[in-house]
Amino acid sequence: MRVSLWLLALFAAAVAAALFAGSNPGSVTIFWPPYRIDLSLNLVLVVLLLGFLVLHLALRALSALFSIPRDARLWRQRQRERNMQASLLDAYAQLIAGRFVRSKKAAEVVVDQVDHLANAEDKLAYAGPLRTIAHLLAAEAAHSLQDRAGRERHYRAALDHAGRGLAPEAGEGVRLRAARWALDDHDAPLALQMLDDLGQGPGRRTLALRMRLKAARMAGRTIMALETARLLAKHHALSQTAARGVLRGLAIELIQAAHDPAQLTQAWSRLEPAERTMPDVASLAAVRLLTLGGDPATSRLWLLPVWEQMLAQPGGLGQQQSVELVRALELGFAKDPHALEGEWLTRIESAQLSHPGDAVLQYLAGVTCMRLQLWGKARQLLQQSLVRMHDAGLRRDAWRQLAEMASQRGDAEAATAAWRSAAQA
Repeated sequence: MRVSLWLLALFAAAVAAALFAGSNPGSVTIFWPPYRIDLSLNLVLVVLLLGFLVLHLALRALSALFSIPRDARLWRQRQRERNMQASLLDAYAQLIAGRFVRSKKAAEVVVDQVDHLANAEDKLAYAGPLRTIAHLLAAEAAHSLQDRAGRERHYRAALDHAGRGLAPEAGEGVRLRAARWALDDHDAPLALQMLDDLGQGPGRRTLALRMRLKAARMAGRTIMALETARLLAKHHALSQTAARGVLRGLAIELIQAAHDPAQLTQAWSRLEPAERTMPDVASLAAVRLLTLGGDPATSRLWLLPVWEQMLAQPGGLGQQQSVELVRALELGFAKDPHALEGEWLTRIESAQLSHPGDAVLQYLAGVTCMRLQLWGKARQLLQQSLVRMHDAGLRRDAWRQLAEMASQRGDAEAATAAWRSAAQA
C-alpha cells in the first residue's frame, strides 16, 4: 500500500512539473557588463535545485569526515561497556555455579573496567551502582572462600560507593549481605549491629526480620527473638504451624531462663494470651513455678485455660500434653492439699464423668480421691486407668499409688505385686 501511494505521489509530481515546465514562458536575464545573459526560468530552477543538493551532500560529507574521531571513541566505549557487562554476568554466573575464585576475578575485572571508563571523556551515568554490585559480588565470592580480608575490603568499597548519591536500597542491600556473612561466621552481635544500622523501615522487612530472629536466638536474647517471631507471624512470613512452633520454643526458653518466682512471673507477663494457652508452655511454667517455690494457686491459674481447652475440644491436646498437664496439677495439689476442697474438685469430677474413657483423667481423679482419703474409689479409678494407660510414667505412678494404699490396709501381697508392676512399668 505504501509503495502504491509513493508511485501515485511521484506521478502527480511529474505531471505537475510537466504542466509547469511546458507552459512556462518566463526567463531570467543576468546583466554582466558588457554582457547580457538570458536563461530559461526552468533551467534556473533546475540549476538551483542541483546546487542545493550538491551543497547539502558536501556538508554531509564534511560532517561525516569530522565526526570520525568521535564515532570511533563512542564505538570503543560501547565495546568496553559490552565487555564490562559480559564480565558482570560472568561473575554472577560463576558465583551461583560455585566457582568462587573465577567469580571474584571476574568481579574485580568489572571494577577495573568501570574505573577505566570513569577516567574517559564520556563518563558512565550508572558507574556508581555498577561499582557497588561488582564489589558486592567480589565480597560474596571472598566470603565463600573464607577470605575475610578480601571480603572486608570489597564490602567497605561497596558501602562507600553505595552512599554516594545513589538510591538507599543499594546501601541497605550491602548491609543485609554483611549481616548474613556475620551470621555465617556465628558473630551474632555484629549481625544485630548491622541490622540496627538499617533503620526502622528496612529493619522490618521480612528478610531482615528473619535474620534478626536467627541472630537473636544465636545471641541468647530470647525476648528480642520472641518479639521478632511475633512480627514475622503477623506479616505471614511464617506458616501458621511454623510460627506456632517457633513461638512455643521461644516461650519455653524464656520460662526455663527464670531462676526464681519473681523472674518467672515477669517472664509469664511478657507472653501474649495466645502463647499462654499453649499446653506445653503453661504446663512447663506451672511446674517451674512450683519447683522454684512459687504460689500453687498461681500455677493452677496458669493451667486453667489449658484445662478448659482440653475439655472443650476433646482430642485437641496430644497424649503427652495431657500427661504434662495432669502432672503439673498433681504437683500443685501435693504442695497445696486444700486446693481440692474448692472448685478444682468439682472440675475434676465433672471432667472424669464427661470423659469416662480417658485414662489420664481417670488417673487424676484417682489421685484426687486418694488425697481426700476416699480409698475405695481411688483404688477403683486407678485400676480402671491402667487398662487404657499408654504413658509409662503414669502407669508406674498408678501402680505406686496402689502399692501405697495396699500397704496402708495391711495387704502385703497386693502391695508387693503392685510394687513389682511399678518397677516393670
